[in-house]
Amino acid sequence: MNVDVTIVGAGPTGLCLAYTLAKAGMEVAVLERQPRSALADPKFDGREIALTHESQRLLQEWGLWEHFPADEVSDLRHAKVLDGHALKGMNIGPDLGKQSQLGWLVPNHLIRLAAFKQCATQERVHLLDDIHIRHTRTHTHGAEVELADGRTISSRLLVAADSRFSETRRAQGIPTQMHDYGKSMMVFRVSHEVPHDHVAWEWFGYGQTRALLPLNGQQASVVLTLPHHAMHALQQLDDDAFDQDISQRYEYRLGAMKRISERNVYPLVGTYAFRFHNPRFALIGDAAVGMHPVTAHGFNLGALSVKHLSERVIHAYQQGNDIASEDVLRRYTQAHRRSSLPLYAATNMVIALYTNDLAPARLLRKTVLKAADALQPFKRLVASQLTG
Repeated sequence: MNVDVTIVGAGPTGLCLAYTLAKAGMEVAVLERQPRSALADPKFDGREIALTHESQRLLQEWGLWEHFPADEVSDLRHAKVLDGHALKGMNIGPDLGKQSQLGWLVPNHLIRLAAFKQCATQERVHLLDDIHIRHTRTHTHGAEVELADGRTISSRLLVAADSRFSETRRAQGIPTQMHDYGKSMMVFRVSHEVPHDHVAWEWFGYGQTRALLPLNGQQASVVLTLPHHAMHALQQLDDDAFDQDISQRYEYRLGAMKRISERNVYPLVGTYAFRFHNPRFALIGDAAVGMHPVTAHGFNLGALSVKHLSERVIHAYQQGNDIASEDVLRRYTQAHRRSSLPLYAATNMVIALYTNDLAPARLLRKTVLKAADALQPFKRLVASQLTG
């Protein structure tokens, strides 16, 4: 098979890039290890994606937004950052970013489903599912992917969108800064007694980090980060003991909590590729930058990587130029590094400080948070990043 672009990975970023390039007239092959049935009916995985205004605009432009059921799109109106047992922390409102709200929350599996449905509308997207890659290589004029069944896919550009543990990136010899935070994250939905007023929490405790993402009605998504041994002990509790434990961890600030969905546990590992491209090859999504979830920016950065790469590839295509030239890919890398590196570095600094439970660090944590709440330009910068 000969196409313009080959994308490895049919997650949301890979499919969004495929749709965008196909809509511009290019032939795109998407290679995915999962069977098509898993893509057409993705299961709830506990993750609620906090979308910025820019991401919402892009999803509307790519046609995904219209696929989301209205009752599954929750407003994210305010956010607050808490430390320890303090009742007050840093509060961020949408007015600082000159919008009516900070963003929206949409379940991850619905974003995956919408991306799959949109690609199905493009005949130039060739989705090859349930496949295994034997070998990839790039050369002066293009790239080739050899499949385990003997087929070969040839293209002018090869793109990796196959997770932060990308095998395609590794095959290309691109090293990655990998940070194992040594903890696990559990995500699930709860019902609760006290209204959340659509305020998101990021709550740095001692020995744990709690987040709360407000969903429609008296429901929220709990994101709990614990050391592995503590997470294992929590998973052994029966339903009643589990609900009581979670309510206590949130200090009954929303009253009693009751789990209403299955629990999903994920290891916490952050990655940042040393390069975002090689000759005839580019990284997008988590294959380029795998963020710690504390800033809820993982998919937002993935969407930006699709925007940055597609704009430059489409411009070259429309001008009749090489869509995978060194200049095209270099400009993509520069744009996405500007978008991602400051946030990635700042996130790791926050994690290093606010997961340090030693007495001096605890004092510094409170001091920094109090100063940040009083610093309007800083809060305006955070709000503006969310609201665009």
